[in-house]
Amino acid sequence: MTQEAYVTQSIKDGIGYIEFFHPAHNSLPGTILSKLAQMITDAGENEQINVIVLKSGGDRTFCAGASFNELININDEATGKVFFSGFANVINAMRKCPKFIIGRVQGKTVGGGVGLASATDYCMATKYAAIKLSELNIGIGPFVVGPAVERKLGLSAMSQIAIDANSFYSAEWAKNKGLFTQVFDTTEDLDEAVNAFAKKLCDYNPEAMKAMKAMFWNGTEHWDKLLAERAAVSGTLVLSEFTKETLKRFK
Repeated sequence: MTQEAYVTQSIKDGIGYIEFFHPAHNSLPGTILSKLAQMITDAGENEQINVIVLKSGGDRTFCAGASFNELININDEATGKVFFSGFANVINAMRKCPKFIIGRVQGKTVGGGVGLASATDYCMATKYAAIKLSELNIGIGPFVVGPAVERKLGLSAMSQIAIDANSFYSAEWAKNKGLFTQVFDTTEDLDEAVNAFAKKLCDYNPEAMKAMKAMFWNGTEHWDKLLAERAAVSGTLVLSEFTKETLKRFK
């Protein structure tokens, strides 16, 4: 029996665990993106939560990026912009959240998933967490997630993986470029480290962490407008004949 998609939150000892899942390799349709953005915003306002852990369900894939089923059914620019704005809204919710967000990346992550990992404040992974920006393969580009990825990896590394859209880059490569802070051999080791680190953060002054987060994200105040503009670009490109035909082949 196929498990249903979900977004859940649990709180334990001041740590808010936000988990998303989709049976298609944790791909992200608009409904999941909307719930994720709202849940992150709500967690940021919840006084019971001192630090947030963002994770996904399943063993080997953190996030496969945009939902192909939704992409192939986009037939006008307005719908396209709304869909890609889903990723923009999640990234902006993470950016504006006054609490540190720890990323727990247990496996491969593609496209929009790389954007989510990049928008966390501190990200740990397993050795299976290879990354790929595959958007150029289907005739679009990592326009919405690009600012978040560039902020973490730098322009050179971001452009490398965006242009080389067919290749997965190893977790060690991502660590060396600054996306991951630590890489573990097993998911069990990853979870132990994530939980221990989150507990440690809960002992720190919440006001100090809030001020530090604002400092780290200084200079991104224009992202509401920027990512909306980027969503419009992707929403137009997804209607191109090239992209439509490519999506049909992938399907």
